[in-house]
Amino acid sequence: MSGAPQWTSRTGFLLAAIGFAVGLGNIWRFPYVTGENGGGAFVIVYLLCALAIGVPFLIAEILIGRRGGKSPPGSMRDVAIAEGSSPAWAGAGFLHLATAFLISVVYVVVAGWVLAYLFEAVSSGFAGVDAHSATGAFDAFLADYTALGVWSFAVLAVSTLVLYFGVQDGIERTVRVLMPTLFTLLVVLAIYNVFAGGFADALAYLFTPDFSKVDANMILAAIGQAFFSIGVGMAGMMTFGAYLPADISIARSAVIIVLADTAVALTAGLVIFPAVFHYGLDPAGGAGLIFQTLPVAFAQMPGGHLVSVLFFMLLTVAAVTSLVGLLESLVSWLCFWVKLSRHMAATLVGITVALFSVVSVLSYNVWSDVTIAGSSLGTVLDFIPNQIMLPLGGLLIALFVGWVVRADTARGELDLGDAAFALWRVLVRYLAPLAVVVVLVVGVAG
Repeated sequence: MSGAPQWTSRTGFLLAAIGFAVGLGNIWRFPYVTGENGGGAFVIVYLLCALAIGVPFLIAEILIGRRGGKSPPGSMRDVAIAEGSSPAWAGAGFLHLATAFLISVVYVVVAGWVLAYLFEAVSSGFAGVDAHSATGAFDAFLADYTALGVWSFAVLAVSTLVLYFGVQDGIERTVRVLMPTLFTLLVVLAIYNVFAGGFADALAYLFTPDFSKVDANMILAAIGQAFFSIGVGMAGMMTFGAYLPADISIARSAVIIVLADTAVALTAGLVIFPAVFHYGLDPAGGAGLIFQTLPVAFAQMPGGHLVSVLFFMLLTVAAVTSLVGLLESLVSWLCFWVKLSRHMAATLVGITVALFSVVSVLSYNVWSDVTIAGSSLGTVLDFIPNQIMLPLGGLLIALFVGWVVRADTARGELDLGDAAFALWRVLVRYLAPLAVVVVLVVGVAG
């Protein structure tokens, strides 16, 4: 691990990892999926999936990172060689980097939407907005490639600046401010909703168990959410693991990250859905809920101007911390593999992602009619990294740690009791690969 930066504390690592895991999709998608799949019953099934699938995956990815102490390709290669296996496992690390890059190219544009709406919240608070004007404004925004590009590049510039200053002075110092800010905003907005109306309906939507909905489709939804929402397979957790001191427990950290990620997502539901139910709006998930439905609620609610600012500030924090995790894996590779300086690597990553994100920007307007194999360009840009590359990368992590890394090596790295280690090893060798194969097949078939 010579020459690698390190987190100064367990708290710094946890805040960075939780910030990476808590993304925009998690905040707006998880509550909706929960409500549509049986409320409290889905939460129970999801938590079981998160602990049985998400935690083993997360432990495995962080283990590779700390054991290798380099960027994902270097860590995979070095650990493979040390275990008497082929250095070609570096290819799995490159797959993770490619996944992170392609997701970044799309994600930075959506993050740009959030920053633009934060600016709108500050300037107008969405005063006078109704359903028709909210939809029209969002459609007009997507059609304006100049505005989309400017706001996307602004978010990217902030994230690149964080990376420019390094692991301790950049990422760790930033998340020590941003993550407590995110938690505080969540709690403040949830408490506001207790008094503003709709809170009881949101509680019932999210937590009333409807066990009649426990079927194969619901379980598949829980497995998919457990895999996608935690951030495995995108190189970020492996990269953060490379900076993790040897005296910090990987297993305990993984459990905390998964539970915190889940708690944030559920609390976000108590921020979003009270307003939706109180004002009789459509709880349908996705981007439309955030950018077309909620502005109508902000326009009507008491103190809506301030609430809208706090809400989009919350989303901006989630967007930046996730983007930082995605981009850091690319910066790390340039530092370790290509031997560039941190400043040069961060700058090069920022410029490259900016250039390629132009394709994503144009897919919403100028190139909206472009199709590939019968699907729109935007659909393809989202589908390939998320539904194919991400599950495939996760499968390779499970196979590598479960079948290539020796039991004694993993035991020494994890410092678990015999029973806990045996359980984790069974899960990572058998259940985790099976689950991710199901996710991959369902994603491709869908």
